[in-house]
Amino acid sequence: MKRLTLVCALLLCAHLNAQNNMKNTLHQFTVDALEGGNFDFASLKGKKVMVVNTASKCGLTPQYKELQALYEKYGSEKFVIVGFPANNFMRQEPGSNEEIAAFCSRNYGVTFPMMAKIDVKGDAIHPVYTFLTQKSENGVMDSKVTWNFQKYLINEEGIVERVISPRTSPDDPEIIAWITE
Repeated sequence: MKRLTLVCALLLCAHLNAQNNMKNTLHQFTVDALEGGNFDFASLKGKKVMVVNTASKCGLTPQYKELQALYEKYGSEKFVIVGFPANNFMRQEPGSNEEIAAFCSRNYGVTFPMMAKIDVKGDAIHPVYTFLTQKSENGVMDSKVTWNFQKYLINEEGIVERVISPRTSPDDPEIIAWITE
């Protein structure tokens, strides 16, 4: 009986340890996709991920074109871009999810995954962005979303590796090096 109890305790510890190892990764999240349905970040295990907050009426909006080109060139089994529209900076993303989807498709031919509009800062911050911006959640670093088109680079294990300035072009050599390393 003692052996059975010990085996059960060891299995429970192993299970809890596995859950804790999964806790602080991007892979723990399931979010609403822009055009409906759910998007499970666990499906991105083994891929590098760029998470970027977007806006349709921003001076940096032309980065959609660069993001799409980057996705077309490097997006495959090893890299993906995930966009999160947000209206947190000077109300530069006022549209509905349907309007945002039409805008991205019509103006930039966006084919990388886009999620439903969220808040990336403030009291209503989405849990994905709480994870990205708080060391207590991601285990790596604190950061602050400073503007539209800030880029978070996440490794294949779902761990935050870098934060890239909104003004840095998606095809910057630092980003290309990170994707291809």
